Amino acid sequence: MQIKRVGVIGGGQLAWMMAPPAQALGIELVIQTPSFDDPAVAIAADTVIAPIDDADATKELARRCDLITFENEFVDLAALFPLAASGVCFRPRLEALSPLLDKYHQRCYLEKLGIPQPEFALPSSPKHIKFPVVLKTRRHGYDGQGTFIIKDSETLQQKLATLHKLSEVLLEEFIPFERELAVMAARSIDGNVMTFPIVETQQENQVCRRAIAPAAISSTVAQEIEAIARTLMTSLQAVGVFGIELFLTQDQKVLVNEIAPRTHNSGHFTIDACVTSQFEQHLRAICDLPLGSSALTCGGAVMVNLLGYEYAQDEYIEKRAQISQVPHARVHWYGKHESRPGRKLGHVTVLIDQFHPEAAQAIAQKIESLWYPQLNK
Repeated sequence: MQIKRVGVIGGGQLAWMMAPPAQALGIELVIQTPSFDDPAVAIAADTVIAPIDDADATKELARRCDLITFENEFVDLAALFPLAASGVCFRPRLEALSPLLDKYHQRCYLEKLGIPQPEFALPSSPKHIKFPVVLKTRRHGYDGQGTFIIKDSETLQQKLATLHKLSEVLLEEFIPFERELAVMAARSIDGNVMTFPIVETQQENQVCRRAIAPAAISSTVAQEIEAIARTLMTSLQAVGVFGIELFLTQDQKVLVNEIAPRTHNSGHFTIDACVTSQFEQHLRAICDLPLGSSALTCGGAVMVNLLGYEYAQDEYIEKRAQISQVPHARVHWYGKHESRPGRKLGHVTVLIDQFHPEAAQAIAQKIESLWYPQLNK
């Protein structure tokens, strides 16, 4: 069956960035999102305005499209299973999402597969995890929200006392990593798994500030990460693109941090720097089209997130114009009219002919000096 209309649960920038490849592939997007102001509403062929965890709205979304995919994972999965049983097509399938949406369940699933990861435990049975520890909310945490580094037992008890339910959090071993890495992996309906170039991600306040492709890692580390991606995507029988975030320790051990069952911020560089973007690849996978090449079309790339640093109604046209003058810079603005600290307003990708990590870092610093006023004081 030729897929002509794809429903997307979520109307943020990830759905918005699906629009150009969807148009090129002859696919219309139908969006379920809670607000007319969300970025993807402007590019949708049709829109269902409703919370993304509203199963009745998703039923209406299904009526308007051929299949449904996800822009984010903040859905009520239990409420969607009856829709799947009635014949609604979800890609990735709900069974592939089920072990991943709760971070504790995700850890248990990785443990079952034998995939290396930090030690973890529930607060009620903390095992032998030593301080400092990482306290995480099990659902709905992103961009550092719901993640806390706890240095001692007293602070942990104080933090736990503020929670309504201990069952809402888990504890993880704190990893003093050498660097953070990420890889976007795609799997087709027939089981073909492809990975994009592995990137180094650099976080500040647990929010991704920049991604550098390709990561300066050994071939052994790269092969291990690609094997992890293949194992995970095959085990889940996933269809579409998933983001896998990892730690690389000082002794070159690879540990999985988190898995996002969707396109991901760390893969935005692929729009400008790869033969096929992560968004086109996702559409190709879910629509049963041949996967495209994931190869770089340049020596490397630097992606810098344009994060809000103030509360304002501003589209920062002058700053964006300055950044666009940086050689080989491509500015992507998400159409959000309201800024607040930490909000992702856009991103910039700078293409590099001959890749050197030091040069990539200098480019990132140049972009950020133009964007963040506090860096110029």
